[in-house]
Amino acid sequence: MRDRVTRRASRRAFALLGACMLVAAVALLAPWGTPRAEACAFDPWQPNAYEADQQRTKYNAAIDAASVNRLLPGDAFFALPPIERGTRANRVAGAPFIPAALLKAIAWTESTMTQAARAVPFDSAGPAQISFDCGHGIMQVTTGMTTPLGTDGTPSARQASIATHFAYNIARGAQILAEKWNAAPDQIPVAGIDTNSDPAILENWYFAVWAYNGFTGPGANISNHPADPQFAAWPRPAFTCDGTQSRNRYPYQELVWGCMARPEVRNGAPIWPAQPATLPDLTNQVMARALSMTNWSYPYSNMDIPTPQPAHLIQPPANIQSSAQLLGAPIFQTSAQRITINMNATGAAQKGTVRIRNGGTGVLTWIATTSDRFLVMSPPAGVAIGNDLKCVGSDACPDGTLTITINPTLLPASRASGTIRLSSPNGGGQAIDIVVDVSAEFSIGAPGTSRATP
Repeated sequence: MRDRVTRRASRRAFALLGACMLVAAVALLAPWGTPRAEACAFDPWQPNAYEADQQRTKYNAAIDAASVNRLLPGDAFFALPPIERGTRANRVAGAPFIPAALLKAIAWTESTMTQAARAVPFDSAGPAQISFDCGHGIMQVTTGMTTPLGTDGTPSARQASIATHFAYNIARGAQILAEKWNAAPDQIPVAGIDTNSDPAILENWYFAVWAYNGFTGPGANISNHPADPQFAAWPRPAFTCDGTQSRNRYPYQELVWGCMARPEVRNGAPIWPAQPATLPDLTNQVMARALSMTNWSYPYSNMDIPTPQPAHLIQPPANIQSSAQLLGAPIFQTSAQRITINMNATGAAQKGTVRIRNGGTGVLTWIATTSDRFLVMSPPAGVAIGNDLKCVGSDACPDGTLTITINPTLLPASRASGTIRLSSPNGGGQAIDIVVDVSAEFSIGAPGTSRATP
């Protein structure tokens, strides 16, 4: 059975459900470029993503590379920044590095380390995983994914990459975690005041991991403060990451610590090697004083803590795959550059399809945009899989398929042409324009509308 997503739900989920359904129903009638309330980047549609093997071999390799900035080092939007270290008064930038086991545990806590929706089989492609609060993919990237950021109110190429491609999603998630670390001491406390806040010490990431899910405390929608009375008294049983405990009974960082030490087993082997880490001991006077509720106020200057002991010094992963090995060399191709849709026909003739192919290797991300509002595209972005990757059991692989239908109320005349631009952020080459010729006969309905005559 496919792993189920166990992302912790907000208490607002049920309250928002009805409103979200109403917004989605209205949005389905509106093309991109139409002003609408804030929603996820691709709403009301859902892009397609590739889901790799059940053992997460490809994902683990990408995380290893991202942890030392060897996944997408040449792209500032996805590259790992220099990691600061030092005391509150003496922070200096150092080499980019995040313990890989920490990223893997966060990926599991967020999404069970999956890029596509839970119904999509492994080694296949299908709808991308998008949570109710716009978390996308493996790392549940929310930052920059709540509204379309491309031209004319359409999603951007970067948003398509994050939603559809595991490597870009992992790289962006790692960068966000690094930004949380570098937010100390201005926005979060410093962990490791006795070890120069060395990022190679796993325990020193305590506050950054807390902030990845939200540096929140009592009174927030979801609190991650370890001393919040809603959680069991300390010392409390460790989170075991095996599905037997309620996630809502633990702060986020304790979920990550628990999963890091107790990875899930698939096919007789753990998803990653178990890595223990020590939490701050709230029975220790120094830790208890720093993390007391009396210090829970911005700028959190009294919350700095020494490194929890015993500490674990982490070395960079061995045998890191190169960026070329992980990304492949995708080549962007399409099956057609002009299609015809006959609105007076029946069945398949009332829609058009374009196949997007990867003539190379790896995962190719594609995105479709148009300024012609009568053209409706589904999915708005997706993937095409190269011949080096396994992709079976799905209509969405190895080729991607763009389906085009017509909104007759926006069709300007009985015969009209529009253009869809297909492009690939990682497939090389130029964008390809697809001309869509539409034929229909009209009768006049209510003022300002028209409809095709059967």
